[in-house]
Amino acid sequence: MSAHAVAPTSPWARFRVWARSRPFVGGLLVVLGGIELFCSGQLDLGNIRIQFGIEGLQATVIPIALVALGVLAVCSPAQRVFYGIVALALAVYSLIGVNLGGFVLGMLLSAVGGVLVVAWMPRESSDPADPERDEGAA
Repeated sequence: MSAHAVAPTSPWARFRVWARSRPFVGGLLVVLGGIELFCSGQLDLGNIRIQFGIEGLQATVIPIALVALGVLAVCSPAQRVFYGIVALALAVYSLIGVNLGGFVLGMLLSAVGGVLVVAWMPRESSDPADPERDEGAA
């Protein structure tokens, strides 16, 4: 077996390599939290419609923004800190803006995802011949 990395051939292996190069788990949790917040804000219990905020606007805008932030964090990891902080702030605000943060579950998913997005760091290259590693050390 050679010391050089071999390009993965299966789709699952290629996906794993791609997902490890970005804050995938954090972005996924932010998206799931946004979806949960959206679903909890659109509840219809017979004659009772559960929506809080300025005529339900917050119950729509906050979850859509969280889904967008989660997707952007995965697609553009260079701006992950900004996206993660905004997602965390929106998640905490959803506690008062969207049905107690989607009955706390959506807020927790989005907050943990936002923290993971901010805390994610790209892997250091272990290949000593990698030119990007030399530029980062200078």
